[in-house]
Amino acid sequence: MTTTPGKQAAKVGRWALLSRIAALLTILAAPVVAHEVQPSVMNLTLQGNSAQVEVEATLEPMIAGVDLDGLSDTNNSDRSDETDRLRALPPEELAAAFRENWSDMQQRLQLRVDGEPVPLELQDVSVPPVGNPALPRVSTFSATAELPPEGGPVTVAWDPSLGAVAIRQLGQGNEGYTAYLTSGGETDPIPRTGASTQGFGAAFLSYIPVGFEHIVPLGLDHILFVLGLFFLAAQLRPLLWQVTAFTLAHTVTLALAALGIVQVPAAVVEPLIAASIVYVGVENVLARGLSPWRPVVIVLFGLLHGLGFASVLSEYGLGAQNFVAKLIGFNIGVEIGQLAVIAAAFLIVAAALRHDRASERNRPLAYGYMVLSFVAAPALLAVLSTMLPIGALMPLIATAAVLFGFTAAALVSDGADSYRQNVANPASILIALTGAYWFVERVFL
Repeated sequence: MTTTPGKQAAKVGRWALLSRIAALLTILAAPVVAHEVQPSVMNLTLQGNSAQVEVEATLEPMIAGVDLDGLSDTNNSDRSDETDRLRALPPEELAAAFRENWSDMQQRLQLRVDGEPVPLELQDVSVPPVGNPALPRVSTFSATAELPPEGGPVTVAWDPSLGAVAIRQLGQGNEGYTAYLTSGGETDPIPRTGASTQGFGAAFLSYIPVGFEHIVPLGLDHILFVLGLFFLAAQLRPLLWQVTAFTLAHTVTLALAALGIVQVPAAVVEPLIAASIVYVGVENVLARGLSPWRPVVIVLFGLLHGLGFASVLSEYGLGAQNFVAKLIGFNIGVEIGQLAVIAAAFLIVAAALRHDRASERNRPLAYGYMVLSFVAAPALLAVLSTMLPIGALMPLIATAAVLFGFTAAALVSDGADSYRQNVANPASILIALTGAYWFVERVFL
């Protein structure tokens, strides 16, 4: 039986629609990060034979016994119910619960001299009032320790189950030790007096993973902005100059903000970053190519995103020692993360780009992409969630599944402009809608 062109076109249209619906359902099924995990910040003061630590942290998951290593949302933990119960406790009750849990905390947070732990004595616990239970409640506790009089430098051991921590040595002017432990571990030896011994190279290398982590997997807003650049210009040359301009711009404001020259509140910066995502997504749909004002827009938004990175680093304190090394290392990590996002996106939609040029439908390959979208990505989430705390990776895997679905739609459509109609435009619309939601959330919720 012969299939008429009209029936064939209708059948292809249904295929494309099915692929898009699959991608949208994947987005809707992706978890929403509400109970966000934030890194802790520790201030360490060494004076003679005494030490004092002051830690700003979300105490509820620590008390509940949640393993925060690699976790971005406490809802993804099997201890989430206990964490939520603790979130609702009045300040004095949560402080009492932390005091009762201090003996366990002492095993996970230690000061060591010559490899031997020094007992920490809890001094104070300060808990703010109950606010929005869906948002982290940052509390503060302090503890002191008596150091051996003849001992050497001090190291801080932070258990991976406590999550990431920024450590800052106070009382040494601009020469104090600083470190960021993304997955727990032990600091370098910290001298009791005088400047830190951390070298330029060590400081540089230690901040590359910090920058990378704040793109993949934690910087979903920055990821969506970079993807917005990618979908308007998937060709290598225009894409590279856009990403380069964006990187140079955010490096400038990051450096100025880290030096204290420019200070803009996060309450202002974060909604504007969300608005920049909306703009890029909308322009991608309306424009037919790179507009004359695109370079100016990229630079302005790069300056804005640099302030966003600065708000992250300001919590940790780069310190004056090896400042340039840390700043360069962080920016290189960010750039590697951005390039990794672009490379992954290109690999996923490469078949759609080739099809757009060849103008030949490829139904068998479309079947393969549908399997990746409907079966492989959900199966990967299911398997990894039983083995690892992958909360931060879930939105990224969902994003990949959506792009697989869009590529499948392109492969069963007419070649002329199929990439734009079935991949670039739908993806840009989703990016704009996500940015719009974040804008409303950050301004009004």
